[in-house]
Amino acid sequence: MKECLLKRKWQQPRGVLSLAFLAVAFLVVTLFLYWRRASAAALPSHNPVEIYDTAVSDQLYAPVHLHIDPMAGLLLVNFENDPDEIYIGFEPQLFDDAIHGQGLIVIAWRVDGRVDVYHQPGLTLDPETYDIAGGGLNEMLERPLSDAYYRVNEAGVDAYFAFEDAIGRPIAVTIQEKNQRERKPFGLLAPMGSAATDPSALPLVYLHDFYFVRQADTTISIKVDGQERQPDTLPLPIDGTRMTFIRYSPDPLIATLNPAHDGPLAPLTMVSPTEAQLGDLQFDLVDNQGRPEIAAMRRAYNEREVSVAFTPPLPHLLSLADGAESNGRFTISADPSVGTVAGTYQITRQGDEVRMEMVPSQGWQPNENKRAVRLIYWVASDFTNWPKTYRWTAVIDLSQPQPVTMQSGWQRTE
Repeated sequence: MKECLLKRKWQQPRGVLSLAFLAVAFLVVTLFLYWRRASAAALPSHNPVEIYDTAVSDQLYAPVHLHIDPMAGLLLVNFENDPDEIYIGFEPQLFDDAIHGQGLIVIAWRVDGRVDVYHQPGLTLDPETYDIAGGGLNEMLERPLSDAYYRVNEAGVDAYFAFEDAIGRPIAVTIQEKNQRERKPFGLLAPMGSAATDPSALPLVYLHDFYFVRQADTTISIKVDGQERQPDTLPLPIDGTRMTFIRYSPDPLIATLNPAHDGPLAPLTMVSPTEAQLGDLQFDLVDNQGRPEIAAMRRAYNEREVSVAFTPPLPHLLSLADGAESNGRFTISADPSVGTVAGTYQITRQGDEVRMEMVPSQGWQPNENKRAVRLIYWVASDFTNWPKTYRWTAVIDLSQPQPVTMQSGWQRTE
C-alpha cells in the first residue's frame, strides 16, 4: 500500500491545562482502562457448543484477512499553512523489495484532497491501492527522480528530490538535519485512515523509529514553481526541542485488515490441530468439541509481525446452526511501541448465509510515555479515534460449500 500518512495538521492546544484538570483526566483514563480490561477478561474463551449443528465439517474457512505491503522508509513534508495553488505536502516513499522493486516515489497531497503520484521508472505500483488516500488518486506519472535520495543518520534526515509536476512546474525539496542532540524516536499508528472517503480496507500504517525534523541546525527548502513554501511546525516542543511538522520513519510497516473481497474463499490448510495457514497468513486454532475455531491470525514481514486476536475465537463457519450468533472482541497488535487497535465483532447465520461485522470501536490505544506526545494525542483526538469510524461487513454464502463465497467491504460511519 502506498497511502499518504498524517495529512491532517495537529490542532493548537487552547490555554494552559491546570494540574487539577490533568489529575482528574488521568484518573478518568485509569478507571476507563481498568474497566475495559475487566470487561475483556469477562469474555468467554470458547463459543458455547449450542451454536453448532450436529454435523462437523472438515473444511475450515477464514472470513478475515491481513495483508502486509513492504516499504523501506517514508518522509512527510507538510506546508498546509503556506499552501501552493495545487499542493499542500509531499510524501517521498522508498521501496526495496520483490513486490515493488527498488526506487523512490513522491506522493503529492493536493488541495482538493486527492493525490498525485510521481515515481521512478521500473517500480511496480498498483493504482487501485491509492483509494484509501484521502479522495483517491488523481494522476500517476513517471519521473526520473535521478538525483533523489532519502536517508536517516544519527543527526536526523538527509533528503533531496526534484521533479516536474503534471503541468510542467519544477518542484525541489531539500532537508538536511545536522542536529547533534540525541534523537528520541517513538512508535506511532499513523492516522492516514482519517482522510479516506471510500476505503477498501482498514489501513494500519505502523511507523517505528518515528520522529520529527528539528527546527535548529536544519536546512529546509521547499520550492514549488520557484516559490519557497514554509513547512508547518508543531505548536509545542518534544524532548525539549522545537520541531517542524516534517516527520519520518526509516522502519514503517504497512498492513491492511480485511481488504474488500467479492468471490470464492480458499479453505485453510491444517498444519496441526492448533495451527492452520493460507499462504503466508498463519492462524492459531482452539478446539471446540471437534470443531476448530480461529483464536488469532498473524502475518510477519522481516522481523516484525502483526496479529489479530479474537475473544471468543471465530466459530467454525460450516458447522454453525441456523439462527446461531456469536459476539466478541478483537485486538490488533504489532510491536508494543505502536500500541493496539481494538473493537467488536458479530457473526450470525440465517439459512445459507453467514453475516459478519467488525467495528474497531475502541480506536487506537497508544503505548507512549512522552507527555508532550500524549498531550498531542489528547488535543488532536483524530489520532486515536479515526478507527472508530470504520465498519466492515461481510456476507458469506454457504449454499455451495465448494466453493464458499464472500462479499465484503468497508464503510465510514462518520
